Amino acid sequence: MLHQHDKRPSGTWLFLVCLFLLCASARAFPPQQPQLNIAAASDLKFALTELASAFEKQSGAKLNLTFGSSGNFFAQIKNGAPFDVFFSADSGYPHRLDTAGLVVTNSIYEYAVGRLVLWVPAGSKIDLSKSGMNALLDPSVQKIAIANPANAPYGRAAAAALGNAGLQEKVKDKLVIGENISQAAQFAQSGNAQIGIIALSLAVSPPLRSGKYWEIPQRQYFPLIQSAVVLKRCEQKDLALSFLKFVASPPGTKILEDFGFAKPQFSVDDRAPLKPY
Repeated sequence: MLHQHDKRPSGTWLFLVCLFLLCASARAFPPQQPQLNIAAASDLKFALTELASAFEKQSGAKLNLTFGSSGNFFAQIKNGAPFDVFFSADSGYPHRLDTAGLVVTNSIYEYAVGRLVLWVPAGSKIDLSKSGMNALLDPSVQKIAIANPANAPYGRAAAAALGNAGLQEKVKDKLVIGENISQAAQFAQSGNAQIGIIALSLAVSPPLRSGKYWEIPQRQYFPLIQSAVVLKRCEQKDLALSFLKFVASPPGTKILEDFGFAKPQFSVDDRAPLKPY
């Protein structure tokens, strides 16, 4: 009599097949790398890129950076733009988002104070240290680059500095308006303007550091106190808060200082009376 062997797989064989399939699946679909989508004021283009790179090496996370004007980001975030963290050049925007219920409670962090400078290319014959704000009246200056005061904090600061120097009416027809402070710097760098009123953080960055700059006295414009905030829609809140803590740490503060940012330490008495713009 013939005896047929049972061709059903044994329990051990089934276990090994399942184990193999699980391992293959893990290789095909590795754990997803945690990511943050960050909206940042364009004065941070170089400083935040360096901060993000250092944090990525430390945390294993991926930070996707988008740079632009703080005012535009504020409007986009209110309309549901998919950002997790917002670095603003004006503390007012994060606080307004907080009032609208769009941020994580107690996550607003004042990370820096921005500074405003006059910048000219290396080949310019203008002596900024001698002329100061009057460099804007030099006969060689046909165009002056500034950021848009309507949505860029550095643009509003530039307009305030012009007003307080008594130059607004004298130079208004020479102004070339950039959508944000980074674009204003590009106008000056490219020769589309002979001088720019830009962020110190950009003046000391690699593309512009070959030029010359003069720091506008801070009494001539309101303090550019800059704040970051974690948005309520963020799904990686612990990671986002960890990044803000890294920015506030000594290594993070050092990077910001290297790009000309100061620590927030203004009081109300430090704010000079300014003419309205």
